[in-house]
Amino acid sequence: MFWYWQVDGWITFAGALCAVACALVGNFLVLRRLSLIGDAISHAVLPGIAAAFLWSGSRSQLIALIGAVAVGMITVWLTELIRRFGSVEESAAIGVVFTALFALGIMMVSRAEHVDLDPSCVLYGNLETIILEMVSTPFGKAPLVIVELACICCFNALVIFLFYRQWTLSTFDPTMAQAQDIPVGIFHYALAAMVAVTCIISFRAVGNILVVAMLIVPPATAYLLCNRLAPMIGISAMIACIAAVLGHLSAITLPHTIGFKSANSAAMIAVVAGLLLLLAAVFSPKSGVLVRWLSRRKLSRRILGEDILALLYRESEQSSPALATMSMQAIADRLKISMAPLAHAGREMVRSGYLTSTNGGWALTPNGYRHAQNLIRSHRLWEQFLSVETGLGDHRLHTQAESLEHYTSSELRTQLDRTSGSPSMDPHGKQIPPES
Repeated sequence: MFWYWQVDGWITFAGALCAVACALVGNFLVLRRLSLIGDAISHAVLPGIAAAFLWSGSRSQLIALIGAVAVGMITVWLTELIRRFGSVEESAAIGVVFTALFALGIMMVSRAEHVDLDPSCVLYGNLETIILEMVSTPFGKAPLVIVELACICCFNALVIFLFYRQWTLSTFDPTMAQAQDIPVGIFHYALAAMVAVTCIISFRAVGNILVVAMLIVPPATAYLLCNRLAPMIGISAMIACIAAVLGHLSAITLPHTIGFKSANSAAMIAVVAGLLLLLAAVFSPKSGVLVRWLSRRKLSRRILGEDILALLYRESEQSSPALATMSMQAIADRLKISMAPLAHAGREMVRSGYLTSTNGGWALTPNGYRHAQNLIRSHRLWEQFLSVETGLGDHRLHTQAESLEHYTSSELRTQLDRTSGSPSMDPHGKQIPPES
């Protein structure tokens, strides 16, 4: 791998600026459940760009911006119009509008032979050639694309910072925002305009693919990792930068390892962003697949462990707590479960101080006996409550109460006892033990 700052540095910087600019506005698209609107606008601005080029006969950024913003507004307006008067859901309305406008834009671009506009550049961008157009800046010479992307990135950040409260309220609670005289509709269309401007500034360098990816993927990844808006914005910008760096590095290294000559940097940045989203979906401490799996596993072990305690307590009712000892095999037979999960759950109860090992079996400790007593109390209170309030048959009472007993707190037991009239016996004639 050969890294040249004069080339690769500028490419990476451009990709990062574009990714951050898109991610900043993308956060509000994700939170407003308008992710597809971002995709729609990024596609639908194409006819605006093409129309501006056809009308002006040049590649003037200002004219292209005007065309893109106008079509972006039209996209949102048409979507609302179809959704409201066509009686269709929003996603269907978005799909109709953006596919029609994008197809129109492709047709206009392909027919514009006298205008220097390459459809492949609009779709894939051309990060690798940005150094061919340099301009002077107060910090020295830099590619024109870098200056444009820096401006739109700063503009998006400034608008969000200055109107942070309005953006927050109009995103999370539009009704309250309207009650506080915040023009929700204006911010809705302002978001569409910001997306359109970001798209047109980014198209020349990175193309449509990267814009669509960066509008949604970094914010969606940040959404999986945090619960507040300000950290979400910061994390999405950081993820966008990481994707830009790793994406370009992958574009200049991975193709050679598998026998290809090169890969498009913008496309690789989008691929890396997708992989980061996948990692967040699996390992997110908030709602990742791994965390949910571990949580369900821990819960199932706790429930099985409490079933062991309840079984030993019921056995102790036949004699005394000191004699409430059962072998692992006997417990497995009674609970109809294999030995492996039983052993894991039992060890958890031993570590928690609820069980003690005795010659290949388990016995309740004093703490375990008290915990089991509350479990049985919960179970029998639920049976009594369900019998009176729902009229369930005796054969269904035990199953329902067995599920509910594991989630019953002392406060809920008190409420159940009060509601049921402080019964001393359950519907099966068994004594309801006192609170331990």
